Amino acid sequence: MFEIISALLAKISMIFILHVTGAGAFPKPLSQNEETELLLKSAKGDIGARNKLVEHNLRLVAHIVKKYYGTGADPDDLVSIGTIGLIKSINTYNHEKNIKLSSYASRCIENEILMYFRSTKKNSLDISMNEEIDHDSDGNALTLSDVLAAEDSIADELDTKIKAEKLPVFIKECLTPREAMIIRLRYGLNGSKPLTQRDVAALLKISRSYVSRIEKKALLKLRRRYERA
Repeated sequence: MFEIISALLAKISMIFILHVTGAGAFPKPLSQNEETELLLKSAKGDIGARNKLVEHNLRLVAHIVKKYYGTGADPDDLVSIGTIGLIKSINTYNHEKNIKLSSYASRCIENEILMYFRSTKKNSLDISMNEEIDHDSDGNALTLSDVLAAEDSIADELDTKIKAEKLPVFIKECLTPREAMIIRLRYGLNGSKPLTQRDVAALLKISRSYVSRIEKKALLKLRRRYERA
């Protein structure tokens, strides 16, 4: 359940970012100086800087997700999952490791997607935390486990736990009954298995596109409520 809520909270951030940037519009890549400045601000807890880094790297998510379009997975779900990986990469990035953000983010995005396939038993693909992803300035191999900071992981888990405790209250407070129902069904917040948009549409006898619109609207409401809190 904790993992489901964590994924939902990450998607709330992603929906807010997509709403700000506009559907289908990708901002231009940041310059190296801009990226470095935003990474430093993000590391100090600047949410605006983190969101801007996510906005300007959404193109990377779209590029990676294209490789998995033939797997039968829902494209919207893959984009959401890939964006979760992108957000995690920015939250855990360590600029002292001399690794490019794009290299690190690409592996985190791939990792998130492959873990999704593993969990749903749709694919037997795997990824190792000891797999080489880049090299430091001395030419030594860097693995994913090398660049993941334990302190950041603990802080992220604590932050998610605090937000998770507020989630049921915010759902009841700012969502309509239909919006709340769709969020609970999509993310398994009622204790059942999370459903795809197609499954929810079939259950409620409405179109998948309508489910998608309601879900995005509900996530945006929740995001704004978290911002006010």
